[in-house]
Amino acid sequence: MPRTLVNGVELFHDEVGSGPPVLMHHGYTGSHDVWLNEIGPRLADRYRCIVMDARGAGDSAHPEDGHTIAQYALDVVGVADVLGLDRFTYVGHSMGAGIGMQLGLEHADRLDKLVLVAGISSGGYPMDAAAHAEQREERLRSDAFERALPQRMLARVRDHSEEQVAASLRRALSSSDAHYHQSAHAMSDFNVTDRLHELGTPTLVVAGAADGLAEANLRDYLLLPNATLHVFSRVGHGVPGDVPEEFSAMLADFLEHGVVNPQTEAARIEAATAVPV
Repeated sequence: MPRTLVNGVELFHDEVGSGPPVLMHHGYTGSHDVWLNEIGPRLADRYRCIVMDARGAGDSAHPEDGHTIAQYALDVVGVADVLGLDRFTYVGHSMGAGIGMQLGLEHADRLDKLVLVAGISSGGYPMDAAAHAEQREERLRSDAFERALPQRMLARVRDHSEEQVAASLRRALSSSDAHYHQSAHAMSDFNVTDRLHELGTPTLVVAGAADGLAEANLRDYLLLPNATLHVFSRVGHGVPGDVPEEFSAMLADFLEHGVVNPQTEAARIEAATAVPV
């Protein structure tokens, strides 16, 4: 299990493929699994796909502190430093998209492109942390895991096997208490709405039409000065895992062509129709 000491914490990271570097980050109680198993292999012939786990999650170590959006962003930069990456494309899902916004605002010199997938709102994610903690403790009781499986399977917009759902739940429940509680507060307190106009990195905003965060994703997209948008129909919050083939094709298209929006199209048409002087 490849782990490296970054900012005082052993962080998991791995990679597949070769080419321009693309660093992929999971959401709140997720891990690198979907990136390494589903997305990376589909892009490995063209890109160096790097995955990592946040402190307290996945296969990274479980420290008692540092579970903030700002620190998670510094950990991403730290992993990039270890790998010798001066610049890279960052892809973040859910909480990972919040980390992406932080990177775009505070570490823009390290980014080539930015992809925000089903992200928490730039104005914070409303969450009752105490109720959330109680719900987690309930799930950790002996029979709660088995009870949760059919409920989670029925809640999915796209079909997943019982094995896939079980693995996802185990990963979520394996995150440390510090990560679980502190990250919940970090997402609630996160607010960069008034600064999104500063984020000039070429950005792709990805939303699932059936995700409760879709409206917030669209609001954030409209505030970004250099962004394009992709919305997946009949897809919920787990976009990369729900439609890995379609997601990988969309990501490859953005990596190749960059931002395409009404402004870039108007500029292209104007350039093509300009009368030489």
